[in-house]
Amino acid sequence: MIWLVGQEGMLGQELREELASSGQEWLGSGREVDITDQAAVADFAKGKRFDWIVNCAAYTDVDKAETESDLAEASNVEGPRNLARLADSVGAKLIHMSTDYVFSGNAREPLGENDPVGPQGVYARTKERGETAVLQACRRAIILRTSWLYGKYGPNFVYTMLRLMREKAELRVVCDQRGSPTWTVNLVRAILAIIQSKEPRYGIFHFSDGGEASWYDFALAIHREGRLLGLLERDCVVRPIPASNSPTRALRPKYSVLSKDKIVSQYGVSIEPWERSLGEFMKVLESKDSGHNE
Repeated sequence: MIWLVGQEGMLGQELREELASSGQEWLGSGREVDITDQAAVADFAKGKRFDWIVNCAAYTDVDKAETESDLAEASNVEGPRNLARLADSVGAKLIHMSTDYVFSGNAREPLGENDPVGPQGVYARTKERGETAVLQACRRAIILRTSWLYGKYGPNFVYTMLRLMREKAELRVVCDQRGSPTWTVNLVRAILAIIQSKEPRYGIFHFSDGGEASWYDFALAIHREGRLLGLLERDCVVRPIPASNSPTRALRPKYSVLSKDKIVSQYGVSIEPWERSLGEFMKVLESKDSGHNE
């Protein structure tokens, strides 16, 4: 059986949908199970036999974390540690979701799993400590780092851009931070490839869609696809600006493109170019007339 933790989030809802149609036995939980409380975790698991625990729960508000460090620490460190301890005690395997934010952002080429981390800001530091806590507490743990995630259950950058492009004649978007936009559908496929593997490999893995972009590049592609598919009724001028002109409370990595060589070679997953994935996602929005969702 699979225990999906955090089934109410963007990734969790996408994975829940796929599990529901896959025929696999699974249980999902959301806020009703407080994973920061070890007793609550044990109580939920009592009498159940889990083969896998997939943790999609996290504190993800990067800027608010700067003033809510206790909440971020509880959700991103203590919660994952509790799940890892449980998994280890019952012989379950654990997939814990992490992020490109664990890196400093000073690299100039795709980052491998063994490259040194250098988290900047509270959110990033708690995610890095959460990785360490999981690996120390569970012998059969997989850390899956991803980046720039978007999907139909939102909120995310694509929905925000579509909304702003409908409201404004001009947008300014940061052009000197680079990463890899990643569609939740593709990440779910990678998670299922791991779960369905006959001989799981443990440790840290990277997954994102292929290629790289700046937020400005990403916004231009959203505008292009939105106009092509009729999701945007009029043009909006998108202009590049440096991050210094758009200050945020928490620092963002300047460069956080992830190398996917390890997960491709060990799990055989395929990597789709981010532009193609975005196009497929935008077609989903067009076909369901859901482009106005936030």
